[in-house]
Amino acid sequence: MVIVTTEAVPNCRIREVRGPCFGAVVRSRGAIGNFTANFRTIVGGEIPEYSQLIEDARGQAIDRMAQHAAQLGANAVLMMRFDTADTDQTMMGVVAYGTAAVIEPA
Repeated sequence: MVIVTTEAVPNCRIREVRGPCFGAVVRSRGAIGNFTANFRTIVGGEIPEYSQLIEDARGQAIDRMAQHAAQLGANAVLMMRFDTADTDQTMMGVVAYGTAAVIEPA
């Protein structure tokens, strides 16, 4: 699966657009991770517990989006983007979305 943030893939043409595709995930650090992260807010700086949470959630959202695109019969996702939201102080949601397409060499 080719995944790009651009409207096109170099040296390829779009044969068919299959429509929007997405992958969503909601993740939580858990009580111990939240406690450690809250402690780090007192001293300042990066909070690695939350940085890792975001990286893991984005990776899982991309995987789900690629699976959805494949279910639509696509071999590429164009214009991929992320949207994130905090559902509350302990959870965050990430959505990866784009346009599922069938591409072929130009």
